[in-house]
Amino acid sequence: MIDCDAVMRQLWDFLDGELPPERMAMIEEHVKLCDCCRPHVAFERSFKSALRAAHRIGGAPATLGGRVRNALRAQGFEVPR
Repeated sequence: MIDCDAVMRQLWDFLDGELPPERMAMIEEHVKLCDCCRPHVAFERSFKSALRAAHRIGGAPATLGGRVRNALRAQGFEVPR
């Protein structure tokens, strides 16, 4: 079984469908059963969907990426520069 830390470390690859099928299935099963990970995955899916929608509408301002990274850092997330 996979633990929450492993799920969070691989979350973006999971959401992008970039993991091997076995790993995708393990994470999907964990998320179905885990009350801690499920809300994080739901939020990230919604976030990615909103970004795609904003891009289709006309793109995002050049400063958006920096503002999003700063907001995530302020919430305690580790975000690459």
